[in-house]
Amino acid sequence: MASRQSERAPKRATRKVSCEDCFFRANLLCALALEEPCATFRPKDAQLKPPRQLRLVFRQEGRTRAAWSFPSAQEQAALHV
Repeated sequence: MASRQSERAPKRATRKVSCEDCFFRANLLCALALEEPCATFRPKDAQLKPPRQLRLVFRQEGRTRAAWSFPSAQEQAALHV
């Protein structure tokens, strides 16, 4: 196993992000005065797009009746007679 680990590519050094690299700070949208990036950090070169929504798929009309429905007026009247 030791030989496999040495064959793997070395880990990249991750660059530490700062508030100056944030989209909100770069566009003067940040109102926080923190020393480290907050939870809403987005890279300033990224475009802010909403996440893709799931596709709306219509179900096939397999059932003709609902599994449960309200009783009809005649059925309700028969219960109270």
